[in-house]
Amino acid sequence: MDYKKTLNLPETEFPMRGNLPNREPEMQAWWDRTDVYGQVAKKRAGQPKFILHDGPPYANGDIHIGHALNKVLKDFIVRYKSLQGFDAPYVPGWDTHGLPIEQAVTSKKKVNRKKMDPVEFRKICEDYALSFVEKQKAQFKRLGVRGDWDHPYITLKPEYEASQIRVFGEMAKRGYVYRSYRCIYWSPSSESALADAEIEYQDKRSPSIYVAFDVKDGKGKLPEDASVIIWTTTPWTLPANLGIALGAEFTYVLVTTGEGRKFLLAEDLAEDVLKLIGVEEYTKEETFRGKELEGVLCQHPFYDRESPIILGDHVTLDAGTGCVHTAPGHGVDDFELAKKYGLGVISPVDEKGKLTKEAPGFEGLFYDDANKVVTEKLTESGHLLKLVFITHQYPHDWRTKKPVIFRATEQWFASIDGFRKEMLDAIQHVKWTPSWGETRLGNMVEDRNDWCISRQRVWGVPLPIFYCESCNHPHITDESIDKVADLFSQEGSSVWFARDAKELLPEGTQCSECGNHSFRKETDIMDVWFDSGSSHAAVLETRKDSSWPADLYLEGSDQYRGWFNSSLSTSVSTKGTAPYREVLSHGFTLDGEGKKMSKSLGNVIDPLKVMKNYGADILRLWVSSTDYQADVRVSEDILKQIAEAYRKIRNTLRFLLGNLADFAPVEYAVQVADLDEIDRYALIKLQRLIEKVTTGYENYDFHTVYYQIHHFCTVFLSQFYLDVLKDRLYTLPAADAKRRSSQTVMLEMLKTLVVLVNPIIPHTTEEVWKFVPGTKDESIQLADFPQMKVAVLDRELEEKWDRLTELRDTVLKALEEARAAKVIGNSLGAAVELYPSESNFELLHSIQDNLTELFIVSQVSLFQGAKPESEGVVKGEGLDVKVNPASGEKCQRCWMISPTVGTDETYPELCDRCADTVSKHYADVE
Repeated sequence: MDYKKTLNLPETEFPMRGNLPNREPEMQAWWDRTDVYGQVAKKRAGQPKFILHDGPPYANGDIHIGHALNKVLKDFIVRYKSLQGFDAPYVPGWDTHGLPIEQAVTSKKKVNRKKMDPVEFRKICEDYALSFVEKQKAQFKRLGVRGDWDHPYITLKPEYEASQIRVFGEMAKRGYVYRSYRCIYWSPSSESALADAEIEYQDKRSPSIYVAFDVKDGKGKLPEDASVIIWTTTPWTLPANLGIALGAEFTYVLVTTGEGRKFLLAEDLAEDVLKLIGVEEYTKEETFRGKELEGVLCQHPFYDRESPIILGDHVTLDAGTGCVHTAPGHGVDDFELAKKYGLGVISPVDEKGKLTKEAPGFEGLFYDDANKVVTEKLTESGHLLKLVFITHQYPHDWRTKKPVIFRATEQWFASIDGFRKEMLDAIQHVKWTPSWGETRLGNMVEDRNDWCISRQRVWGVPLPIFYCESCNHPHITDESIDKVADLFSQEGSSVWFARDAKELLPEGTQCSECGNHSFRKETDIMDVWFDSGSSHAAVLETRKDSSWPADLYLEGSDQYRGWFNSSLSTSVSTKGTAPYREVLSHGFTLDGEGKKMSKSLGNVIDPLKVMKNYGADILRLWVSSTDYQADVRVSEDILKQIAEAYRKIRNTLRFLLGNLADFAPVEYAVQVADLDEIDRYALIKLQRLIEKVTTGYENYDFHTVYYQIHHFCTVFLSQFYLDVLKDRLYTLPAADAKRRSSQTVMLEMLKTLVVLVNPIIPHTTEEVWKFVPGTKDESIQLADFPQMKVAVLDRELEEKWDRLTELRDTVLKALEEARAAKVIGNSLGAAVELYPSESNFELLHSIQDNLTELFIVSQVSLFQGAKPESEGVVKGEGLDVKVNPASGEKCQRCWMISPTVGTDETYPELCDRCADTVSKHYADVE
């Protein structure tokens, strides 16, 4: 007889190998064909909503690993909330205006925007942006991200632009929008103004110079042969110098050098500065409070212009000389101080960063190149005291990565001061994860300057502002905003460039100041942060599948200065409250050694390649394994480890499937009260898992979800429960009560596990779902999230079996040592002697008939009150174990060693248990 035919061996068509790179696209195609997203939306319609509002990625280039981290985290949450019964739509978005697209079109399409009609240029930009929307859309879908991909929001769409115009109009109506001549960040590489959020700091090598400004009129305080020493790292700004700022309460000293020169500088800095400029001998002549020197006139070092001494609160003694070179056209503090003193402003740099005719002798020079020429000029005139070079942190354009400058220009601003308090109040009513997010954004808002919202570009949403051609008064009214918004909603914002002002304004519009009827249009566009910052109004308020405010915003930690900030600004200024109830942020992606990824280092992990080699579920499992609220690491080695973890989870699910091949739930399911003890215990542990995993999802602690499920599969199931069950599953008659008991729990395990882990590995769990017995829903995405069944819990039983598993660990240790000592081959070759404490004896005795199954050995002897021989004994807590070779022969069916093998005449190769089973159930098998 072929005894293998009498065994209930696992049987399933669910493949062992995932083959994810090939199977996942097939699964995604099935999702599209069956409109799973629509089915889920229909099932959850009318239920409480959960809105995770997507921060729009920029439509330029392929997705990178940071995109994958962000989108997958969002998908975890949306899928989980949906399974929990919420109506949780996901509307993906794209940010499609701005400089990077202009630059890409200019370089890749060889287009000269300044020589091209704006409407034509904008059409090229639009086509370029939309091409990357489609490209990234396919890549995000390949990640397994579920969403309304056929109806995303895109910031260049007419309906979106119209909503943005209305947000601007409401801010203007409330008095928060104004035009001003101010000193702002200017990016020569972008040829545009920048907001604070668009600045990042990088190291820059700069000249550090000390310059003597000769005293022209000492006002009876300083001699006319003295000089005031200033320090600057921007020599190119000296043509714009209009003063020297001192600290009112600082002490300044007049010194005479050994060569007879007289210098004024801060007393606390004098020793170090004089040493640096080569002065070895000097005498202190007199000291002054800064306020005593106010009004002293110095001579500009190379122009026929005076530089008065003024007093400024921004002056410090941290570095320099305590005498601050003041160029109002190129510094915020300088600008405000000049306004206070009525000095005027000189800003002799154009939009490209080149000096103008307002800087005679330097016009046409790029500002950075002018540093050398200015220094040479100072050397010629004898005013340069010292030149060295330093490396320091300097503001850069975060898109072009090039240095920026301060430049005084006329721009449009949103008055943060006008609603700063309301923003700070709103922040306190939002839940922040991590909790430090509240402090971080609060500090940014507290310290933030007014928002410069105008940009000198073409590809973007125009500022809907008109100017009277007679008196130049800006014209922004409810009527003009409505007209422009209506036109944008119908034709898109390019209509602004295609039509003249008269066609864009309501008929009969006249200037409120002078009554004139003729107007011109503003040529600047809005800051792209205004674009994305308006998404709460353009998406949440307008789409039927959304609601305002959002339950959650989830982005990288750089968005505290970006999207979180701009969204809060536009929302508080128009609605008085935040557009989100909760904000969750994640860190950045690093390589396996914690280094920033770069092509030059060759350490970039491309998500598209990961999916091609491993599959999206491996990438998603990696995301779940990370503590993403800090920076996360990813490398080829890390991905291999994750692939191995995936294999173990998949094999566990496959084992469960394989042992349910003959199980029809309706016919064979066993009631909880009738379950075998070990099965009840496993069912209790499943409830504990549901509780822990649910808490993990609720707290967005996905690494907890990953760890709990992985540990449950690899330790509790594979190393204990399923391992123990193999004998009964394989060798008992198919319909045996103990076997059906275990199958009942295994099915519950399977159905629970696949739904618990579905948000993380949706492709694999969808594949498993198609093989699960008794499922009603077409897709696992239509299932409900498992709820902990309190009625199943039994504290006494759980504690009993927790202790039994601890005792089992002692037995397993003894078996391993016996195997190493070659006393036995495998555990079924063992006869185990147990010498427990009195309390443990009672515990073990209560399941004495199942001890061989629990320990997976052939024979167990339980001794009460006896002591084992010391040789070969493994001592544990409350249990001593001795392992001997089992007596008897090996059963050819169950592989246990038993003295009863050979006693049955019909089946001499079998033990008495197997012989009985075969004779009663499989006698006709050949």
